[in-house]
Amino acid sequence: MASVIDADTHVIESAGMWELINEEMHPRRPVLVKVPGDTLYGSFNAFWLIDGNIFPKPGGKGSFPLHTPSAADREQARRDIELGCRELTDPEARLRDMDKRGVDTQVIYPTLFLVYLTDDVELEIALCRAYNRWMAAACARGHGRLRWVVVPPLRSIEESIREIRVAKEHGAVGVFFRGVERDRSLADRYFFPIYEEASHLNLPICIHTGAGSPAITSAFDWQMSSSLPQVRLLPLIAFRDLVGHRIPEQFPNLRFGFIEAAASWVPFLLHVLRRQVKSTIKMGGPGARLEGGRGWGPKLFRDYRIYIACEADEDLPMLLNYIDEDHLIIGSDYGHQDPSEEAELVATLRAREDIPSRVVEKMLCENARRLYPL
Repeated sequence: MASVIDADTHVIESAGMWELINEEMHPRRPVLVKVPGDTLYGSFNAFWLIDGNIFPKPGGKGSFPLHTPSAADREQARRDIELGCRELTDPEARLRDMDKRGVDTQVIYPTLFLVYLTDDVELEIALCRAYNRWMAAACARGHGRLRWVVVPPLRSIEESIREIRVAKEHGAVGVFFRGVERDRSLADRYFFPIYEEASHLNLPICIHTGAGSPAITSAFDWQMSSSLPQVRLLPLIAFRDLVGHRIPEQFPNLRFGFIEAAASWVPFLLHVLRRQVKSTIKMGGPGARLEGGRGWGPKLFRDYRIYIACEADEDLPMLLNYIDEDHLIIGSDYGHQDPSEEAELVATLRAREDIPSRVVEKMLCENARRLYPL
């Protein structure tokens, strides 16, 4: 049987990671802060202090929860995954855990960088570089089974390209983006040099759920409304913009992955895009080529090289009418405890009888191998 690839797992950033920040920026490294558990933050009571701001901010307006740092009471109480596995300080233990779950390879995403951290370009470069160096070293101890996605400092195109090149040499298999990056759409020409370099290096653009837009994040109180708006919906904006502006046509070898946003939004968004294109055609706009040359179902995903990470309990027979079966992937969200977690991913998906077993095996084994250069 082919090897299973868990297409979406996480590392919980540890204090040791920030010791890799260069000497000049070391005084501005993230510092661990913990408060009593009877405050507004409850058991989410540990944070990283970065330039006077706390991350995460698990209470109040503009709040967002994260699983980092591990010093929070909520994280200390966890018994599902050992700390050394979550923080990737014990790669061998993580490999043993993968064996128990029937997983051969994990693709690892960040946790802290799921939120927008700073407008300071030099600080962002230092944070990303420390993360990427730490991940390269940790995954090098994973016998080829632990692969990672590079976090580029997107405020600097030059430094982003430099980080991507170094990361590729050290085992990275994708380039991390959130659905909106501060105030920029992913269709913005600003990002084109990164897309060109990723394409040249055979690395996909991996669009993960996250709070990448401070303006949107500031509108919500997580404890009142959940993190759904900024976390789950921003990748949909990216999909709309990338497809609507036909960005994949400008980078014909570049692959795109949409990670941890589930997949049930696809039929709705394709419907919206189809009607939008028809409207622009009537008004003499540029939509004719997209409408006439692309299908609005599986063909779109094949032509545009778009991969969607679904969840194990979604209506997959329905979704296969819209998403090409070679472009559905799946991940367990290993390392996190939230609605996307699927601890028994392999067993759960293989137990489904409403989709052909060949499709199940493609989702578990083959499709992610095409998205990521594995």
